[in-house]
Amino acid sequence: MVDPTASATEPTDTASSYRTDTEAVDTGAAGTDPPPTDSPTTAPPPTNPATTLPAAQDVPSSPSAGCATAGSTPGESTEIFTGAEMMGTFILHVPPDVTDGEPLPLVVDLHGYSEPAVIQAVQSGLPAFGDTAGFVTIVPDIDRPVPRWDSRVGSPDVQFLDELLDHVEASVCIDTNRVFVAGLSNGAFMSSTVACDLSARFAAAAPVAGIQAPPDCDPARPVPVIAFHGTADTFVPYTGGLGASVASLPSADGNGTLGTSAPTDDPAPVGPTVEERASTWAVRNGCTAVADETEIAPDVTLLEFGCPVGVEVELYRIEGGGHSWPGSAFSQQIVGIVGATTMSIDATQLMWDFFKAHPLRS
Repeated sequence: MVDPTASATEPTDTASSYRTDTEAVDTGAAGTDPPPTDSPTTAPPPTNPATTLPAAQDVPSSPSAGCATAGSTPGESTEIFTGAEMMGTFILHVPPDVTDGEPLPLVVDLHGYSEPAVIQAVQSGLPAFGDTAGFVTIVPDIDRPVPRWDSRVGSPDVQFLDELLDHVEASVCIDTNRVFVAGLSNGAFMSSTVACDLSARFAAAAPVAGIQAPPDCDPARPVPVIAFHGTADTFVPYTGGLGASVASLPSADGNGTLGTSAPTDDPAPVGPTVEERASTWAVRNGCTAVADETEIAPDVTLLEFGCPVGVEVELYRIEGGGHSWPGSAFSQQIVGIVGATTMSIDATQLMWDFFKAHPLRS
């Protein structure tokens, strides 16, 4: 998806008033997002993935360079990083029970528009969850007046994340067969993009409130995807296009709001829908275009596309759900901004279960 200011010069002003307005909610602002990019209304031809892939438990660990040179030090730190000629930081969270030399899975957690990394870490809960699940989490941020991602395929931000992954794998003991990406909203846009551009590195993706299907997506391999989206999302509507709440987002330079400068036809006021985007991913992975639906809870339906083993695509549809992270207590606190948050499911738990079943097989 295209950032609403993607064609403009990169801003250099101060952070947005939107972040300040929401600082009263625990640790900081709620993240929401700019408009997405165009997505195809018809699915591309399937990539015909291999029909026989090894079971998840049969995929061996693949130690990164950091296993031999650095190991893993438990705890959390915020570190400075420069990649793609851009300055940034990332929160590194390593679980407490680390065996020296043991490669650990890695989850890259991407924040939403106007949402700093520290808020994403609280909202998703992935770093804390990794303490018991046994994975490393990084939550990156590029230094900008308003936190955001340039989520175009091939953007400099993709290169930034690629170089950051090099850095982390060289300094922490990571299992490179088990590197995953998740994100909320603009972070979901970006997770969709890196699943296209960096498919050889990311084993699976989990976009929340913003799955995209970029028309110029050309992954080197089928990428398993688990997505979550509310039907009452007023920022990234389930029915497609943009929601009225986008106008309230801060402009990229932090001076004012997007207002009417947010394009109303990018991709279009209606469609492609969230389900159509999930279908595009499914067909690309060699799955059926139409999903089977299963009621998980009174307000949650699971859509599962008929996929070859190892390249599954799943979508959790939350009836009445807003622009939020299912199961997040933080999201519940900011209902006035993002809308309702279901507690019937825990997106963090579900995506980790999905990740464990989908290591890098090819």
